[in-house]
Amino acid sequence: MSRAEFITVDTEFMRDKTYWPILCLVQVASPDEAWAIDPMAPDLDLSPFYEVLKNEKVLKVFHSARQDLEIFFHAMGGFPKPLFDTQVAAMVCGFGESVGYETLVHRFTDAKLDKSSRFTDWARRPLTERQISYALSDVTHMRPIYLELAKQLDQSGRREWVDEEIATLTEPSTYITIPEEAWLRLKVRTTNRRYLGVLKYLAAWRQREAEARDIPRNRILRDEALLEIAAHPPKSRDDLKKMRSLSRGFPDNGLTKGILDAVQEGLDLPEKDLPKVEKPKHPPAGIGPVVELLKVLLKMKCSENGVAQKLLASSSDLEAIATKSAEADHLLHGWRWEIFGQHAVALRDGKIALSAHEGKISLVPLD
Repeated sequence: MSRAEFITVDTEFMRDKTYWPILCLVQVASPDEAWAIDPMAPDLDLSPFYEVLKNEKVLKVFHSARQDLEIFFHAMGGFPKPLFDTQVAAMVCGFGESVGYETLVHRFTDAKLDKSSRFTDWARRPLTERQISYALSDVTHMRPIYLELAKQLDQSGRREWVDEEIATLTEPSTYITIPEEAWLRLKVRTTNRRYLGVLKYLAAWRQREAEARDIPRNRILRDEALLEIAAHPPKSRDDLKKMRSLSRGFPDNGLTKGILDAVQEGLDLPEKDLPKVEKPKHPPAGIGPVVELLKVLLKMKCSENGVAQKLLASSSDLEAIATKSAEADHLLHGWRWEIFGQHAVALRDGKIALSAHEGKISLVPLD
């Protein structure tokens, strides 16, 4: 693999009953060979393979790489690089929102995917030849897909667009959950700081327990249970058992003490150290029509440039531009600024207008 110009990579994993994904199979293809690696084989050392993933002379090609990157980031302490994501590239090349692998296979090859092994238990051994063949097809078909997308990117000069997205995809903070920040993922409907303090310690405790026990967070304690406990802090085991959000058969397994200790830590937190959330800001009255105009502009520019809307800007991004919020900063530089941001700001500031003529929208400069 280390002598190849590029390799295509995919994984099969299970995480239904665990916090950490169980890597069950790794599929790799060079331009002329393909391999299925069994990471569950006894005493198999994957470090030589990880060295290839770190080898910057070999391009690593994935499709929708996020989950694969999470696995490799935790397994080898870093990301495969350099990296190419065919799903991101396809959106840049105008193939629509979150384009699927099957769509690209149909578009760029004459192959038909065998779907019979899609719901395989990849942790079960032995795997059949049919299962292995199915798994390898995920990387063998990716070769012509990559070559064609790379060709289109070079012709359009958009390779840097993909590189920008890959840089975001390989941001370590995306794959690390800091226990003290776990509460920020919860949907909180109050700004009461004491409530938030208790919730912060409860969520941090649950995160640590999930990681240590290798159990999904909701199997430790469901989100609604965390919210109820923070709203009505229990002082004893009996108080906890009365919570409606806890099942009658709530297993202790040492959890009760952890919950009560976390609640007490939140209650004991000094007022000045309590977390807080800002009240949701409602957009200024009358901003709605401006956002609608920006939506038209977004569709127009995406159509003109052959790029997926989802990749360029979201509805919240458009609202941020309309209200001059700092949350729109990522649209004010790079390729997004070039094809959309500069026109969106000009439209918002009354420097250009939209005009419809013969079924087409065009921009009209205003004095």
